[in-house]
Amino acid sequence: MNMSLARKIFCVAALALAMCATSALAGGKGLKVGDTFPELGNFGLEGKLPDDLKGKIVLVDFWASWCGPCKDSFPAMEELHKKFAARGLVILAVNLDEDAGAMKDFLKDHPASFPIVRDGSKKLVGLANIASMPSSIVIGKDGKVVAIHKGFHGKETIAQYNKEFADLLGITVAAK
Repeated sequence: MNMSLARKIFCVAALALAMCATSALAGGKGLKVGDTFPELGNFGLEGKLPDDLKGKIVLVDFWASWCGPCKDSFPAMEELHKKFAARGLVILAVNLDEDAGAMKDFLKDHPASFPIVRDGSKKLVGLANIASMPSSIVIGKDGKVVAIHKGFHGKETIAQYNKEFADLLGITVAAK
């Protein structure tokens, strides 16, 4: 077999494996805008969940220590937390690392004051059908999904979050 053909076979096999891994991570058909977000206590998440999310705006952010854009999103979420927490926003970061130690190492370099839990069993990520990191789901005061964000695109994503949270919290934002 020549090297070119062997490389093509290898690339096709690697692509198929990656697609299977993504499908396994993603799980079911997923949540959509308008769906009721499930009760977080039903997923065996590791760590302390916020006490009461009823009537609050919630950003559930799915992340992993190996995710490059997650390193950029954490400081942005920390700023959003400082800006909106007193007005009713709760940010909950859900880690998907296989190893809890990898999550702890990440948090040493990227500390956060918002709650962080780990979905070691991948039950929540499977139900939500999360296929890329980071991904986040914005939940309205009524418990329904109002927005889904795939990836973190710097200022663009931050601007979207700011608008969504201001709208959902009924805050007037001065134009710049």
